[in-house]
Amino acid sequence: MHTQLVPDYMNPALPAGLRFVEIPVINATAESVKGYGCLVDDPAAFKIEITRWPAQGWRPVDTDSGDEAGTKEGIFYSEWKGDILYGSNEAVGGKYILGYNTDPADASDAHTALPSQILLWHANYHPDGGQLFFPLDHKPYLVPVALPGDDIQPTDFICFLCPGDKGLYIHANIWHEGVFATNGTQRFLDRQGAVHARVSVDFAREFQCLLQVSLK
Repeated sequence: MHTQLVPDYMNPALPAGLRFVEIPVINATAESVKGYGCLVDDPAAFKIEITRWPAQGWRPVDTDSGDEAGTKEGIFYSEWKGDILYGSNEAVGGKYILGYNTDPADASDAHTALPSQILLWHANYHPDGGQLFFPLDHKPYLVPVALPGDDIQPTDFICFLCPGDKGLYIHANIWHEGVFATNGTQRFLDRQGAVHARVSVDFAREFQCLLQVSLK
């Protein structure tokens, strides 16, 4: 049985000498996001999918029950400070180091140079429901994703470059790691299942690599 330790999101303490695995950046369109989710014009009119509680045996869960936990909502902040991309999610009270602009051992938050890449150390998915990110500052943004499956590989990931006038909704079980500003600070409306179950992959320790997203 595999035991997954809870990641220390604000102090990942990543091992040294990690290789970089570049993942493709794809423009998010109605067609390209199919299978992962959809683009959203109006978050107020969009309903989050909630996964029905799984049956424990051969008797099914009643169809009018098991999906009533509802959603949580808040602002997701994605902020570059020097070489470090920080995230915070008011909906679930989370604070994270999402990624780096350089090898984590050399990363500093004491400068204001623009980042040229994102090095991603972690991803997760939510089996309990979907998640919506909607840009409040109307600037393009990035969301790395992969299709469902626990036998995930770094090369299974792509990264959507999303337009600043549309939100990205992802289905339950879609691998992701928050939402990324291309530079500076960006704010997003975040709406997701209230149970907030999370299944993680640590690329640095499982695969001795970081996922690389070019910002050029």
